[in-house]
Amino acid sequence: MKRDLLLVFGLLLSTASQLRPLGAPIGPGELCLVIWIALMLGRETISRGPQFTPALSRLVLFWLLFAVAQSIGTLAGFATGDAHDSYLFMHDVMAYPLLAAMSTLSVVGPGAGSRLHRVAWFLVTLGSATLALQVAQAWEWVSFGSIDPWYWERMRGWSDNPNQLAFLCAMLGLLSLHLADVAASASARIAAIAAAVLPVYVGRLTKSDTFGLVLLAAGPIFIALKLRTWLLSQRPMLTVRSASAWIAILALPLLLVSAAPFGYSLAVEAQELVKEMAKGNQQDTEQTAQLRFLAWWQAIDRGLDSGMLGLGPGPHLPIPDLLLAGRQDPTGEPKYIEHPEVNGTLNFEAHNTLLDIFTQGGLMAVLSLVWLIAATFLLTYRTRLDGLTTTLCGLMIFSIFHLIVRHPVFWFAIAMCLVAAQGRKASLMRRLS
Repeated sequence: MKRDLLLVFGLLLSTASQLRPLGAPIGPGELCLVIWIALMLGRETISRGPQFTPALSRLVLFWLLFAVAQSIGTLAGFATGDAHDSYLFMHDVMAYPLLAAMSTLSVVGPGAGSRLHRVAWFLVTLGSATLALQVAQAWEWVSFGSIDPWYWERMRGWSDNPNQLAFLCAMLGLLSLHLADVAASASARIAAIAAAVLPVYVGRLTKSDTFGLVLLAAGPIFIALKLRTWLLSQRPMLTVRSASAWIAILALPLLLVSAAPFGYSLAVEAQELVKEMAKGNQQDTEQTAQLRFLAWWQAIDRGLDSGMLGLGPGPHLPIPDLLLAGRQDPTGEPKYIEHPEVNGTLNFEAHNTLLDIFTQGGLMAVLSLVWLIAATFLLTYRTRLDGLTTTLCGLMIFSIFHLIVRHPVFWFAIAMCLVAAQGRKASLMRRLS
């Protein structure tokens, strides 16, 4: 139980960058994870090492390939004289082994499935509690020292930027959806749904465009997956769920024809909803899109220039001139001091997981990550874990606009998908035998 709580607080507080001592590379979240890893290593040492399972084998293989790719990229970066930011380079060098240890140790042991399920419940309930504290501070009901919960008009809570908080909220909401999907009782299902309320509310306050996309996509994806599950049910008699699913499928063409005259009005309403969920005005949105496309093309060029070997850990792009100009006020002083700093190095990220990994570890790193995500997705899809499959879809949407592989909660979600799918697969095989 104590180990589980250490892991939960490590996952929750790893995004709380403002809780770190000034200038310190680690904070309470990372400290909790380090202690949890030490305790888990001690347990496995006493039990003479973990037994290899499919989930552990996949993660170990991925991290070995990823480490080799990053090492080759580092050598290529030094050989070409790449001017990287040494602080951000060491940040990734320290972060990746921590994430590798956390993800692999999460899936060891015969009771990994039940343990991760229990941790998920702690995560969504305690996550809602910490979000409640951050909302209370944002509305000035309580105060926590020098922590500033706002970044302009966007809520960031205890994080350095709103996108970190938005990603945590998305993961808490999607994990709550999974827990509601597999709940054994009505009370547990209601509790899981209730745990998703605050993450959705706080996620909206961050005004993250990506969170809005995930929120809009998660519902239809989950419904489609549930319809598939009910239609493919192996039960001998037609259940109410299966009958409802068949009715929905058969009635879909008729509904589309009848809704055609209202297509324009529905499109207008959808467009207004997207505008409402987006941050800023149209000019802000266009500027953000321009910056993203510029960074993406630069990342592709940098990756190709390295011979698709990568340049090692850390960011490797120049800070866009448009972003530098936007940080200046009429007196020439920066509006807001944040990373990356202008220090003569290429220290800007593409804000796209695959492209950032491409600049770091080249094609090998990208292929290893794609393989892991695809294998995990197929496992949850084939075992009909609809909530976890929706969670993976949310992760993939976030990965398009952010680098998410440095977030411990991302690796917890991957570990939970692998273990839960393996457990469901074994249960289905026992039923068939």
